[in-house]
Amino acid sequence: MSEPPLSAYAKGVLGEAAACDFLERQSMRLLKRRYRAGGGEIDLILLDGDALVFAEVKLRKRGTTLDGQYAVTPCKRRRMIATARCFLGENPQYAGHLIRFDVITVASDGVTHLPNAFEGAEWE
Repeated sequence: MSEPPLSAYAKGVLGEAAACDFLERQSMRLLKRRYRAGGGEIDLILLDGDALVFAEVKLRKRGTTLDGQYAVTPCKRRRMIATARCFLGENPQYAGHLIRFDVITVASDGVTHLPNAFEGAEWE
């Protein structure tokens, strides 16, 4: 008997786990997974040296790792920035860190990490 297909949520969790494993192998340290606040969600929050990284993970069943990077729309960027502000408000110990927004895509051809995927000009 075959197993039932995974839900979208379960697939997302598996994709985030793969991305997190990949980033931790790059010496990044996970602070929070699936942080929700201010009407938004950030998949992974990590420390990369002096940088506080807010990462969006995109899982793509078909296509390549580049496909997920195009899925982070301007609206999603604004929500990520607003949610990052909430995180910093709740965690003032990170206020002095550099801030970076990354996109990690998990696809059939592997994991791709795009550091500083967008500038966060809306931050100002």
